[in-house]
Amino acid sequence: MRWYLVASLLTFLTSSQGILTTLSQSNGRYKYDYATVPFLAEVFKLAVSSLLLWKECQKSPLPKMTTEWKSVALFPIPSIIYLIHNNVQFATLTYVDTSTYQIMGNLKIVTTGILFRLFLGRKLSNLQWMAIVLLAVGTTTSQIRGCGEASCDSLLSAPIQGYMLGVLSACLSALAGVYTEYLMKKNNDSLYWQNVQLYTFGTIFNLARLLLDDFRGGFENGPWWQRIFNGYTITTWMVVLNLGSTGLLVSWLMKYADNIVKVYATSMAMLLTMVLSIFFFNFKPTLQLFLGVIICMMSLHMYFAPPDVLIDLPITIKSDQDRERLIEVSVDRRTRS
Repeated sequence: MRWYLVASLLTFLTSSQGILTTLSQSNGRYKYDYATVPFLAEVFKLAVSSLLLWKECQKSPLPKMTTEWKSVALFPIPSIIYLIHNNVQFATLTYVDTSTYQIMGNLKIVTTGILFRLFLGRKLSNLQWMAIVLLAVGTTTSQIRGCGEASCDSLLSAPIQGYMLGVLSACLSALAGVYTEYLMKKNNDSLYWQNVQLYTFGTIFNLARLLLDDFRGGFENGPWWQRIFNGYTITTWMVVLNLGSTGLLVSWLMKYADNIVKVYATSMAMLLTMVLSIFFFNFKPTLQLFLGVIICMMSLHMYFAPPDVLIDLPITIKSDQDRERLIEVSVDRRTRS
């Protein structure tokens, strides 16, 4: 499967996450424990990866699976980074408002490019760097509201701690993605075997969160396994399947494409979500959204298009006959002059 097909599907699924999550609410509230959704999504990803690995093991030759503890011990690290990142997100929101937080979140586009270059040694052209910056500018532009609104007064007016935590959050998000790509590409192990390791630890960490929530709440609502499906509807199950499928697509991109493709897919998904919200939730389109979409499309073309399409290269002389004709024309012009 080509990477751009996977990226397109990832864009569609990611854009529908916010819509499905909103539709799963009842009167603006969640009737289910939303902490169970990522846990079930991890279980879904682990089950699908285990099934695909089992099918792959039925074929010959057997897939490569590194079982050394030194290799397996690397897979909990992304979950730990994401755990720290989630806590930093909550801390950031104590200093900045939601609009400023969303705008600062676009820093992860640039930090991903920087860590992509530093840790994975992937060289980007000047045009590609310009495209990445344009993508960050485009997504930020689409999120800025009209300056006649009260929310504009709070933009970029937070204390310095908020900005420092926002930068840290962007760096942690980029680090988790780049490190995951390193894990997926560091050897020729089966993708499904790598997924099994990754999602096993993901399931364990999400389970630990559910247990911690129970202890903090004093088991007021009972243990998590008794209420895990309480309030679930068809829409809620669609959220779980969407989140799980998105994770599987991301792991495929990390193995066979790279982090930049994932960044573009998720950024385009954000814009697509805003456009779809016009039809589903009567969201009023703004000039900023229109300009942001145009800038992001320009960035997409600039990053992935061949250089000869973006730049008018000088015409090269392909044969000796063409060279001789050029000399004859130049001599003829000189004699006439």
